[in-house]
Amino acid sequence: MNVEIHPALLRERFYPRSRQTVRPAREFAAETLHAWGVTCRRDDVLLCVSGLATNALLHGVPPGRGYRLRMLLFDGMVRVEVADSGGGRPRVGRRDPGAEGGRGLLLVAAVADRWGTLARVPGKVVWCEFGLGPGAAGGPAHGL
Repeated sequence: MNVEIHPALLRERFYPRSRQTVRPAREFAAETLHAWGVTCRRDDVLLCVSGLATNALLHGVPPGRGYRLRMLLFDGMVRVEVADSGGGRPRVGRRDPGAEGGRGLLLVAAVADRWGTLARVPGKVVWCEFGLGPGAAGGPAHGL
């Protein structure tokens, strides 16, 4: 039996509770995609990283805590996970079209191929996945 195993590539970073961390989280995601040789769906991934990080800061990270951004590349897919230690379950809600905020998960649901939540103690993980199509993801260009 000939079985080809493709291990997942994983990178993660922890950020403190500060709105100023959304940009560095997005930059980390961009660096990660570049290191993996992933060019397709880059803008979609970065938009969702921004949305999930912002949601974690606004709704899920208690004072004195932070959030973790984890990215995985496996089976022709990029998975983004944002873990926080806050309570509650995120959901896509109906928002006033004139409101300035409240569209983070709506955008994630519209742009990602799949998304969901996982319970953890304490808190939760909100994740989304992006299929890259055949030949879209290479190996690490610069290592992990």
